[in-house]
Amino acid sequence: MKEFIITEERTEKAVLVGLITPEQNEKQVGEYLDELAFLAETAGIKPVKQFYQRLDMPNSVTFVGSGKLQQINEYVVENEIGTVIFDDELSAKQLRNIEKVLNVHISDRTNLILDIFARRAQTAHAKTQVELAQYRYMLPRLTRLWTHLERQRGGINMRGPGETQLETDRRIILDKIAKLKRDLVEIDRQKSSQRKNRGKLVRVALVGYTNVGKSTLMTLLSKSEVFAENKLFATLDTTVRKVIIENLPFLLTDTVGFIRKLPTELVESFKSTLDEVREADLLLHIVDISHPTFEEQIEVVNKTLAEIGCEEKPVVILFNKIDAFTFVPKDEDDLTPCVRENVSLDELKETWMAKLPDKCIFVSARERLNIDALKELLYERVREIHVQRFPYNDFLFQYYGEDDMQLPE
Repeated sequence: MKEFIITEERTEKAVLVGLITPEQNEKQVGEYLDELAFLAETAGIKPVKQFYQRLDMPNSVTFVGSGKLQQINEYVVENEIGTVIFDDELSAKQLRNIEKVLNVHISDRTNLILDIFARRAQTAHAKTQVELAQYRYMLPRLTRLWTHLERQRGGINMRGPGETQLETDRRIILDKIAKLKRDLVEIDRQKSSQRKNRGKLVRVALVGYTNVGKSTLMTLLSKSEVFAENKLFATLDTTVRKVIIENLPFLLTDTVGFIRKLPTELVESFKSTLDEVREADLLLHIVDISHPTFEEQIEVVNKTLAEIGCEEKPVVILFNKIDAFTFVPKDEDDLTPCVRENVSLDELKETWMAKLPDKCIFVSARERLNIDALKELLYERVREIHVQRFPYNDFLFQYYGEDDMQLPE
């Protein structure tokens, strides 16, 4: 049986492999592989080269074509590469066939993300969720673990050791999955009780793509230390802090970041963590406006929110990292169409963002730019929700003033 034991940070070299298809062009694949490289670095792996291939769809046997696979193999042998990482999830059949040709460790985006989550998990809750996701990922891929026993199978009315071991492992994993689910139910019950004990304070949840600055903003608003690092998935465990702005208290929650092609196993396993998002009264959607594909990241987050039933919740979009925003102005005689790099921040604000005057704000959490305006906007939105919940307090606001009254928790 495979045990999920976290070892020392790996330092092996890796190559990355992606496909150009009708659904994703060469530029998009380049961006996806850059993100895959960031994931690899977060896992302690050094990416040294990227391979692309143009196909209508992934090869069902080897993901890429046989010629491309041989090209990858030559590079792997010549450069002593220890790992090959594919940008899409591989089937058991693809994993088995690719390993036969390359004879090195093969991983895919899903497996890599699961590995990072396993390394980052700190609490029993997060560890249980990650372990459940790992076993769910492993279950349909069990067959490739026992291919060395295929020739030992018995004849009529007999089962060989390979088949017997496979059935045994499958039963053990199913039992582990069932136990982990029971453990999560108990943890969820405790978490639900904790949420009920927080009283009737308005709840604001930070959501967004991974590494957009949610934890940095959480630290800034709550005036308490929250772990933040320039790596993907620096935060896995949900953090809740009480925040007070102009004598108005509310709860602020930091949640796990989303990412493209987020493994379904993780979405399923982390549903209890995402309950904090479901039960929030207001979502603060953090966006890294300095990222070249921030609009696509917004779509990824919106899609994930829809999957967990939160698409109708009130949202404030916070465009973070304005200090890192850069643009390259075009020459006057350059007649080629403008691209994202040719648009200034002021020009960008006049696009679709102009339709969100009360629902978006531009800040830099690291440089503390426009934070007072953010607090003012948060105060107004939280107060609206609070007054709807406690209409009597609206009279108190008007009669006594904000500084003289104590709001109930």
